[in-house]
Amino acid sequence: MSQTPQKSAGIVSEEITAVKLLIDADGCPVVDEAVSIARKLKIECIILCDTSHVFEKQGARTITVSKGADSVDFTLVNIVKPGDIVVTQDYGLAAMCLAKQAVPVSQDGMVYSNANIDSLLLARHTAKKIRMGGGRLLDPAKRTSEQDAAFVHALINLLSGEPE
Repeated sequence: MSQTPQKSAGIVSEEITAVKLLIDADGCPVVDEAVSIARKLKIECIILCDTSHVFEKQGARTITVSKGADSVDFTLVNIVKPGDIVVTQDYGLAAMCLAKQAVPVSQDGMVYSNANIDSLLLARHTAKKIRMGGGRLLDPAKRTSEQDAAFVHALINLLSGEPE
């Protein structure tokens, strides 16, 4: 939990803000794992998706937005607070969350940071240029149980405040 001092009529009080888990659920393969962990740790969990997906998970609130380029991303960025944990595979969204002092984590358990986001965004830009020039890139490999385990481990560490 983070504490933010607030002044009101000359009185300083501590506002306690609980960390939330926000999930960019469009195309996310670890929604069930994330919701389960949040429920066990009694952390508020919010799933964000567009109208082409339906998510109703016990222990999580779902926010469904209209379909549109980055509509889920912008909704998430508008509600994320410093210290919140955000599950996303979108480097652009991760960068916006970092700017708001949230902690984004990928579906593979990689924690995005100011130290790695620039190189990830550059790699995304380079891949887009290759595709727009008619080039082809390898399709992503099939998801493995090791990736799921790495995600679960990273998320539990982040939500429980333990170092990696």
